[in-house]
Amino acid sequence: LILLKSINRRWGVTIFLIAILRVAWRISHPPPPLPATVPHWQRTAANLTHLMLYLLLFFIPVSGWLYSSATGIPTVYLGWLQLPDLVQKDEHLADLLKIAHISLNSALFGIVCIHVASALKHHFIDRDEILARMLPFLNSAGKRHR
Repeated sequence: LILLKSINRRWGVTIFLIAILRVAWRISHPPPPLPATVPHWQRTAANLTHLMLYLLLFFIPVSGWLYSSATGIPTVYLGWLQLPDLVQKDEHLADLLKIAHISLNSALFGIVCIHVASALKHHFIDRDEILARMLPFLNSAGKRHR
């Protein structure tokens, strides 16, 4: 169980670092606008979904780090870099942070499912290029077969 928690912390820190790089890349490389055929409500839903995904990619690792701090277990990245505790050891706070961390992960799972379902709907029902925008190999394959 201790090894599993250590692996979980390692992945959390890694995801946090990758999320920082992803946001920096997205700021410098904005996506092309959605096709005009996409209804306004779907554009709004897509924008909110992406915002929530990005926020969760930051909040989940931070909530895990806070939880580790509140339990008194240090967060050590890759076995050599100990991150500072964000809060003092506090059993009650640790219980609340554990619930928050699990809830945020559940929210991420739900949003990812909705995102995938929406992309598949666009690909198989609407037959538009939305999924190909996310998966470049579909875009190039689609252009060759047309």
